[in-house]
Amino acid sequence: MDYKVLVVEDERTLLETLEYNLDHQGYQVYTAENGRDAVKIARETLPDLIVLDVMLPGIDGFEVCRILRKELSVPIIMLTARSEEVDKIVGLEMGADDYLTKPFSMRELLARVKALLRRVELIREDIVSEQLDADGEDAMGRQKSASSLAYGNLVIDQKRREVRLDEEAIRLKPKEFELLYFLARNQGMALSRDLILERVWGWSYDGNSRTVDVHVRWLREKIEPDPQNAQRIVTVRGIGYRFDG
Repeated sequence: MDYKVLVVEDERTLLETLEYNLDHQGYQVYTAENGRDAVKIARETLPDLIVLDVMLPGIDGFEVCRILRKELSVPIIMLTARSEEVDKIVGLEMGADDYLTKPFSMRELLARVKALLRRVELIREDIVSEQLDADGEDAMGRQKSASSLAYGNLVIDQKRREVRLDEEAIRLKPKEFELLYFLARNQGMALSRDLILERVWGWSYDGNSRTVDVHVRWLREKIEPDPQNAQRIVTVRGIGYRFDG
């Protein structure tokens, strides 16, 4: 499959280097050098993945990520020259899927692009599969029914990638949906943060368990009647989280 990748970078030399290497890998590459063009091109081309620099003229990368995350379900890798943890957390809170600090290895970036696109491919295969309700796997890799999950007034529809609460659709970021689906598919099982990080974000992701905690907090705010006294996504002290339904 010919994947479309949008690269947003205002440093011309790096932009051309990224374009060359991604094109050499067989991707259809689009480029933008500022935030406004990035939003426009993303809306026109509907890329399968976006490589997005944080420091851009006009609209910065955080704002571009925030805008596009509301419109597109597409993996976003953010690039920055700053290494502070707070910047990574801000990027993740805006909806980024991965983060690289400059200078970075081109081999590492290509590996992360490949890993995220593989995840996109697997999701698409799940959506079109008529056997999806028999092909789901639990946290340990065992087969488990997983097409549409219902827990009282909460319904998680994997095929439509839609979550409904009291029959009303809830807007979730792609990673929020994947996390909720993974937790729900393993209802009643205490899952460690490391396992969640590996199965939802992938083995190549170099973030820490703080990422899981942040996304769980967002989910609780959207699906729990009282986020401070969570009943659906329960904290298991010293381990991680458990979905009780």
